[in-house]
Amino acid sequence: MSEKEINNEETVETEGQENTEKTELELINEKMAQMQDQIAQNNDKYLRLMAEYDNFRKRTAKERDSLYSEAYADAVKGIIPIIDNIERARACITDEQTAHGIDMIITAAHEALNKMGVTEIEAKNFDPNMHNAVMHIDDENYGEGEIIEVFQKGYKYGEKIIRYAMVKVAN
Repeated sequence: MSEKEINNEETVETEGQENTEKTELELINEKMAQMQDQIAQNNDKYLRLMAEYDNFRKRTAKERDSLYSEAYADAVKGIIPIIDNIERARACITDEQTAHGIDMIITAAHEALNKMGVTEIEAKNFDPNMHNAVMHIDDENYGEGEIIEVFQKGYKYGEKIIRYAMVKVAN
């Protein structure tokens, strides 16, 4: 073989090795790109799952608080009519000692409700979100929407209305 032929063979072998190396490099790059895509997809799935779990946790906590509040309000609803009846009985009693004893019971009942977070709804100006107007009068001596008389006290627990106040409203 001549020197020229040997150089040509070496050149062909070198080019063949370079082509093989490029092909292997391209395959590695493609594989890396696929793996990066898969990592990105898995990361996206993970982030979505975490967001979904966080939403689930918040939703269940809110539902639990709501259920607790509802049950609490229902329990208090059963006690309020008893307090109403005691207050009605107090209005009928003329004996001073008995009246004093019933006043103590009423005070203790209201203190217990306050400790439980249940407050009486104020009855100054009419608010349809807290009051139920069962009577209306037109009288120039009273202001617009002023509550004249309370027929039944209203109670609320935080922002939740347990019972609306039944009132008589002017103008």
